[in-house]
Parts: sequence; C-alpha cells; structure tokens
Amino acid sequence: MKKGIRGRVIFILLTVFASILFFLPSTPVYSKLPSWWGKVFPSKGITLGLDLQGGMHLVLEVQGEKAVDNTVERTVAALKGALESKNLALQSIRREGRDILLSFAPENKEAVSKLVEEQYPNFMTKQSGPGEMVLTLRDAEVKRILESSTSQALETIRNRIDQFGVAEPLIQRQGANQILVQLPGVKEPDRAIALIGRTALLEFKLVDDESPIARQLPSQIEADQEAVILQEYQGKIPPDDQILFERDMNKETNKVTKRPFVVKRQAALAGDLLSDARVSMGQFNEPYVAITFDPVGAKLFEKVTEENRRHRLAIVLDNTVYSAPVIQEKIAGGRAQISGSFTVQQANDLAIVLRAGSLPAPVTIIQNVTVGPSLGQDSIENGLKAGVIGTLLVVVFMIFYYRFSGLVADFTLVLNVVLLIGALAAMNATLTLPGIAGIILTVGMAVDSNVLIFERIREELRAGKPVRLAVNAGYDKAFLTIVDSHVTTLITAFVLFMFGTGPIKGFAVTLSLGVIINLFTSLVGTKVVYDVMISRRKMERLSI
Repeated sequence: MKKGIRGRVIFILLTVFASILFFLPSTPVYSKLPSWWGKVFPSKGITLGLDLQGGMHLVLEVQGEKAVDNTVERTVAALKGALESKNLALQSIRREGRDILLSFAPENKEAVSKLVEEQYPNFMTKQSGPGEMVLTLRDAEVKRILESSTSQALETIRNRIDQFGVAEPLIQRQGANQILVQLPGVKEPDRAIALIGRTALLEFKLVDDESPIARQLPSQIEADQEAVILQEYQGKIPPDDQILFERDMNKETNKVTKRPFVVKRQAALAGDLLSDARVSMGQFNEPYVAITFDPVGAKLFEKVTEENRRHRLAIVLDNTVYSAPVIQEKIAGGRAQISGSFTVQQANDLAIVLRAGSLPAPVTIIQNVTVGPSLGQDSIENGLKAGVIGTLLVVVFMIFYYRFSGLVADFTLVLNVVLLIGALAAMNATLTLPGIAGIILTVGMAVDSNVLIFERIREELRAGKPVRLAVNAGYDKAFLTIVDSHVTTLITAFVLFMFGTGPIKGFAVTLSLGVIINLFTSLVGTKVVYDVMISRRKMERLSI
C-alpha cells in the first residue's frame, strides 16, 4: 500500500475511533465502565432535547411598566431623604403614575430645583409653581428601563435555573419583552414555574403598631378574605402605611389563615443588599432561611435595628409577611433569618430566588407546554424506525443498482453516520426530533454524492478508459458539482441557524455537520477504498 493511501486509511480509522469515544457517554455501556474512564476520556455525550426526553416549554412576558413604576417609587423615597438632609422641608411628596408631585415652602424653590437637576437628571420638570413642582421620568429613561428589565429578568431566571439543577436548559430573549425557557427532563413543572416566576422582592418594613387601624384589625382572617379587609379599610389607612398579611398554617389541621399587619409603606431595608441566603435548621428541627447582608446592607441593618428597639420589623417577600419579630437590641454583623411554615424544599427554593436576586418586574406566563417523557420516547422510537427503514432501503437500492460499487457507497454511508454522531457528541449538542430528521437527510445527501461520482466513472468506462483512470477522472469531474451543491446547502443551514428558534437551530446544526462530513466521506472515503483495491492488484473491470 502506498504511503499516501496508508495515511488516509489511518486518518479515517482515527476519526472513527474518536467518534466512538465521544459517543460512548450517550450509551448504556458508559455506566458499566470503570470510574477512571470519565477522567481520561470524554464524559459528556449527546443531550436529548425537550421533544425527546420531555420537559417544559415556557414563554414569559416581562411586565416592564411595573419596573418603571418601581423606579419612580424608589425615587420618591430617595428624593424625600435627600431634601430632608438639606433641611428643605417638604409639605408633601407623592407619586402619580410616572410623575412625582412636590409641595414645599416657596422660598425653597430654587434650592429644590438645583438639587433635582444635579442628583436626578433622569427626571424633567413637567410643571412648576411658587411652592410646588411636578417631575416626570424622561422618555429616554423609560425606554432604557423597559429594555433593561427584560435583560435583567433573563439573567435572573438563568441564575435561578442554574441553581435549580436543570441540565442543558434553553433560555433566550424572544421579541422586545418575552423570554423563551425550555427545561428538558423537568419532573416537577409546578415547582419550576413557581421558582422562575417569583418576583422575590425582599423588604424589611417597620410594623406600625401605634396606628389606630392596627388596633381595629382582626387578629386572624380566613385565607380568602384579604380583599374584603383591604376594601373595608380603603381610604382609612394613612398614605405612609399599608396592610399586608402573614400566612399561617395549622400543622394539625393544615388549615391556612391570614394575619393582617399595618406596616410602613417605605421599606427600611431592601433585599438587593443580600450577599447570601442558606437553609438552616432551627431548635425544633424546623427549616428557616439564614440571610447575610453585604457590608453596606450590614451597616444599614445595624442602624435600623439600633434606632427601632422594641418595635417589630416585618420581613416581607413579594408583599407577604413571613415573620415580624420584635427588635430587642441592635443587631450587628449583618445576619438575620426568615422563618415560617416551611418545608425543606420550600426553604431551598426561597434561598435560591434570594441568592439569584429579585426580578426587576413581574413576569407572566403566556405559553406553557409540558411534554411528557412517554411522548418523547415515542418520538425517539419513531425517529429511529424511520432512520433505519430509510437507510436499509437506500443500502438495498445502491447494491442492486451499482453492484460492488454500491457496497462501497454503503460503507461511506455508515461512516458518514458514525462521524456525524461522534461530532454531535463532541460538541455536547442537544439532539431534537428535527435533528434526527437532519441526520436522515444527510443519509440521502451522502448517496446523492456517490451517485454523481459513479455516473461519471461509468461514462469514463464506456469511453474505454482503464479502471484506474476512469475512477480518477470520475472523482475529478464530479468534484466541483458536489462542492457546489454542498456549499448551497450550507448557506441554507446557516440562514436557518441565524434566524430559527430552538428546534430549527438543532436541525441546522445537524444538517451543517452532515454536509461537511459528507464532503469528506464521499470524496475521500470511497476514493480510499478504490485506491486500496487498485494498488493491491491490477483491475481490468469494475463492478458498477
């Protein structure tokens, strides 16, 4: 065997061996291999997509307008504190939509205007009078908040899902304010939805026990009576207060009741200053969430607890009171705990959302499709069946029509599939049902390339050329035609990948790899077989 031919044979054998190594983790055989195998050889293979192993497909819509409202609300509190620190007493400050209404002494107008202009450039003066001013959020800032709220929500959801432990999730932006989430293999869809969609806005608010409304409120209400209480006391609550509820469940009867609290509307401390949240077990083996503030939060928490001794501090998550302990003394070190009627799983999920951060705005689920694993298994079986039947028909046809050369084409067809599966495993690609369709399509393309080559060889043999020259001429003349057809297919696959969604991208990736590998197997694989045969003995005839 000539040196050049030997080198090509060795290269093909090495690629086949590498493909098998990469594909092994995707087979049942891998679990029986020794533990050291995964440390030396590849340990990740092909991941099955949502349509093959089951899971969840969600489309979430970010309520960006709420993020704008939150920005204005926070500015009201910050502006009030900034004016008070400058001894610029306010008569009133309140929010109406995106506007902030200020009322102050007329002689302070210039100082107030200067402070707003220097410290709050994202607001413009909409209306101004001797002792009043109306500020509104600039359109450019509103646009920025709407765009960034979706991006922040995307990253927050990604962090939560990473900690939830889903393998190979697909999380991507879709349109202006939508997020596509695909979670293959999820067996607890309700828990996943609760984890993803939870706003997780953590606040520490002082309980206003001195309010006359607090003395009028019932100690406990039924779980579905919240709206009734809020309606009854609407208009009676001071603008600086609000009514929130604590959930309480009787462990013996599992009956849920609510306990109303009057708390300060403005938070004394927010959860964005957290650095960690972990599940711990209490004295009576009850789980709670231990939280740790960052240096800024620790200092602020220490100040709040020092200034409000003997007052209750409500720990509020998404407008629900989890606990409201009495502050006995100053708490240094920046550590606190959130306790409630938690199960261990609920405490773990709460710790996850607190560590990942709160969503900048609420999200609503506009599409929720759950694919069962049995449906995925049916898809795999049907896809494999279609692939096997299609391949067998092609194999039989090639042998029947091209005789021995058909066997050579079948060899390269099998080589094509082996290398393609190995390449997908090496990339740790996610295989979907359209991806299986892409593999079947490459089988047809592999045969198509060989048909072009074989017909060219037939023409040369009919012209009376010897076998060696006919084979070489057949490959040379078919080369440009095969390359042209494959390049145009690659361009199509590239467009599908750039503009398609999840399953379409999977098809595009499989098709692209199949096209590239098919070029190699059709132009190099079959040629090597012919070269080996011709180099070993003088061939007078070729079965084609």
